[in-house]
Amino acid sequence: MRQNRVVDLLQGGECGTPVTVKGWVRSVRAGREIAFIALNDGSCLVSLQVVVEKSLEGFAEICRIATGSAVAVDGTLRQSPAEGQTLELAAGRLELIGAADEAYPLQKKRHSFEYLRTIAHLRPRTNTFGAVFRVRSSLAHAVHRFFAERGFLYVHTPIITASDCEGAGEMFRVTTLSSQAPPLPAGTVDCSEDFFGRPTSLTVSGQLEGELFAQAFADIYTFGPTFRAENSNTARHAAEFWMIEPEMAFADLLDDARLAEDFFRYLCRHVLENCSEDMTFFDAQIEKGLLERVRRVADSAFEIMEYSEAVRRLEHAPVSFQFPVAWGVDLQSEHERYITEKIVNGPVFLINYPQDIKAFYMRQNNDGRTVAAMDLLVPKVGEIIGGSQREERLDLLTERMLATGIDPAALWWYLDTRRWGSTPHAGFGLGFERLIMYLTGMENIRDVIPFPRTPRHAEF
Repeated sequence: MRQNRVVDLLQGGECGTPVTVKGWVRSVRAGREIAFIALNDGSCLVSLQVVVEKSLEGFAEICRIATGSAVAVDGTLRQSPAEGQTLELAAGRLELIGAADEAYPLQKKRHSFEYLRTIAHLRPRTNTFGAVFRVRSSLAHAVHRFFAERGFLYVHTPIITASDCEGAGEMFRVTTLSSQAPPLPAGTVDCSEDFFGRPTSLTVSGQLEGELFAQAFADIYTFGPTFRAENSNTARHAAEFWMIEPEMAFADLLDDARLAEDFFRYLCRHVLENCSEDMTFFDAQIEKGLLERVRRVADSAFEIMEYSEAVRRLEHAPVSFQFPVAWGVDLQSEHERYITEKIVNGPVFLINYPQDIKAFYMRQNNDGRTVAAMDLLVPKVGEIIGGSQREERLDLLTERMLATGIDPAALWWYLDTRRWGSTPHAGFGLGFERLIMYLTGMENIRDVIPFPRTPRHAEF
């Protein structure tokens, strides 16, 4: 008999239908005449109640099945008299596929997130993490669907790179050189003997390579893993994370903002419409008012405010900030949240930032001191999307690289696109994990990625 998913049975199962369900035991309540097993197969938040009567062969052994065991059940769907469920499964045969014992670490109803991070290989079996990773999977599909519907080309940019897109230098080195027997004395490295013959690292962004493809296909996007060797233990930082980065040729900063607005609204509406059970769980168990917050953003108009105007408003705000505000500083989370939550009361794009606090590739404005950059700020977190119009003028881009200490010769391939058929173009980046945190209410990035990579932690 074909295996049935619990979610399909609970949403569209018919009484009297013979079914086969396979999953993991969440709990067993056994009496003299009858036993109730809560069976979950990961397809939805709710477990299917399996009713086992004393007449079933092996009833005594079934009553001793432990939480965490994997079982297969053949039976018939019927109406459930219990409150909170419409259907249950009357067992006709139950097979123990994989036993668990009393050492199974998920015996209790609730565990702290800190504890569950130590058993990341088992935490997907809990309600919270089951919901997180179902939402994550659904959002990944939605990302691809959004861009496919708009004709964007999906580009797989390299994970191993010889360039530093952000210029921060916090990159993981990739090498085949022996640490026990390096080719030169300690403190020096001869990269000519390395695999690629030059220093290489794990990428921090696919943007620069994405720009190359935008100059051939017009509209492209990347969606893949990125890496940052930043020794930070905050709730918002991880050494490995996923980035969504579209690039558009023949586009300016306002085109970029329009795409970002459409994209973010699309993802908000997607989880509300397609992940309703899990979102309701997050609203009840993780963040009260989550559904209303996400719905409000999805239905809001996204305002646009100049960076200079934002600074002026902050300087006159009737509150004291931990970090001082002045024109030319990089705004902190407290500033961003005040703007979006108190001044605008909704999503807002800040545009045209000071040149000195932004990356070399951003297009210089005519005022000589700002660049065509934009950040999308949303209530609760502040900045969630960052982007810019890229500098398409070869002379100005080269000057900016030299001014920021970047050797133009190292990015000759990047500059070539400005030599031949250069176009105005723009793009942005959205951290996938931070998106999931925002939409689920989860407070720590370690809890929205299957196997978090943070300083001193890479167990799996």
